[in-house]
Amino acid sequence: MAQSLKRKKGARGQILALFSYLSILCLVPLMFHRDDEYIYFHARQGLVLWIWGVLAIFGLYLPVVGGFFFSVSVVLISVVSLIGVVSVLLGKAWRLPGLSLVADQL
Repeated sequence: MAQSLKRKKGARGQILALFSYLSILCLVPLMFHRDDEYIYFHARQGLVLWIWGVLAIFGLYLPVVGGFFFSVSVVLISVVSLIGVVSVLLGKAWRLPGLSLVADQL
């Protein structure tokens, strides 16, 4: 489902929104561009993905299920990040299932 957000025209905003889905780079738009709700929307979703990735790495220390949890998480994070990148390239604000619920709380 696409959300209607105020978006400033230009490549700069699109690039910053794209950073949101590139691991720790999500912190750049999150810290410096809170005034643009389009960028901030994507940055919050990217932050949730990044935290999930960090938790997946720590999950490797769990015996038996750690490796499985990490593998599944990497695949899901990659797919959802790709969906986020496509959303940014199309200029949309898609609420990613599950992630948007957590991102809205940030």
